[in-house]
Amino acid sequence: MMAPSASQALSILRDSSLFQWYLIPFLLVLIHILFTEIGKKNWPLICGALAFWGMEWHAEIWNAVVFRISGYAPLWGTPGDTAYQILIGLNIEISMMFFIMGFAAVRVLPEERSMKIAGLPNRPLIAAVMAALCIAVEAVLNGIGALTWEYWWWGAKFPVLLFLVAYWPLFLVAYRVYDMGTGRSRAITLAAIYGFDAVLIVIFGVLLKWI
Repeated sequence: MMAPSASQALSILRDSSLFQWYLIPFLLVLIHILFTEIGKKNWPLICGALAFWGMEWHAEIWNAVVFRISGYAPLWGTPGDTAYQILIGLNIEISMMFFIMGFAAVRVLPEERSMKIAGLPNRPLIAAVMAALCIAVEAVLNGIGALTWEYWWWGAKFPVLLFLVAYWPLFLVAYRVYDMGTGRSRAITLAAIYGFDAVLIVIFGVLLKWI
């Protein structure tokens, strides 16, 4: 039997009648952030941020596949009010938030890769802190019903799973791309991330219509 929260999210999936005009200024904010960094030719930051966003899409696609296979619920769902529900666990507001978050997350990195914080390498440590903060925000959203967790093993009671699967890898990949030595290696990595996302969308979305 399908969880009520999943049924609600599914009922508004890609319903364009939910459109709200606030999306337009929000979109301009995203464009401003991106174009500002392009103007500065800050390619490492741009690539790191886009890698983060691409990895987030990867997670969201698999979350939708989990729902299709289980027939019960996704690992996380977003059944609440939205201007557009892209996937069962991803609305347009969350997607925009993660786009901005990629830039913010990379900006906090020290320029010196070898610098240690409390004796620990700064990249993995900062990624861990950022992941923990994201889980804390999710717990609040879950508490008010904006984001749902329907499986007993996925949620605030087992934060390690959320940490290792949902968030820490996103930051680690973003930071790895940021630190890559050449623009070519960053471009190849981004192409691989988004290319794989596109393949998943074609298979599970266009062909199988699972998501």
